[in-house]
Amino acid sequence: MSLTPDSEVRSRDELVSFVRELHQEYVRKGHEWENPTLDTFLEALAAWMQDSPGWYRNFGKELPDSGDWTFLARALQAATVYE
Repeated sequence: MSLTPDSEVRSRDELVSFVRELHQEYVRKGHEWENPTLDTFLEALAAWMQDSPGWYRNFGKELPDSGDWTFLARALQAATVYE
């Protein structure tokens, strides 16, 4: 599973596939991740999102204004209770 600076997720289905691959990577090698627990993962996620304008700038890209931030927030929240 690799998401390069030039990679793009263009649909909900691609996002689902990406998240499933991320999950499988965690199952195989989660103990090697810098943030292997939910609390450190969520903290890192929030930190990266806050600092993401710099990441986009460093790779000569523009932070997408039209991203569906609500969809992502709903998905993260729903995962706390969805079976």
